Amino acid sequence: MAKRGGFSGGMPGNMNNLMKQAQRMQKQMEEKTKELEEKEWETSAGGGAVKVKISGKKEILAVTIDKDVVDPEDVEMLEDLVRAAVNEAIRTVEEETNAAMSTVTGGLGGGFPF
Repeated sequence: MAKRGGFSGGMPGNMNNLMKQAQRMQKQMEEKTKELEEKEWETSAGGGAVKVKISGKKEILAVTIDKDVVDPEDVEMLEDLVRAAVNEAIRTVEEETNAAMSTVTGGLGGGFPF
């Protein structure tokens, strides 16, 4: 009578190894995420006239505006500089986060929300 259930050809051992690798990768991703969340970046726009400091959690920590670019007659320019600096800060965090996670996952991708 044939055996019922289980896998032939040593499949359970392969599955255990795969599960261990997945758990190891998950732990590495958690560690890398924590490391990145604690990191800070500073970007600027307008040749340094507007600077933005951002955390790995994508929280704006500081905005510094050079007094020379504050012109009551041209508020739109200042708004544009602030927007550009914030967008650059967010892009920087996302690029470095994606690059760091790619090293952990070996470039597998998978739509991770980082």
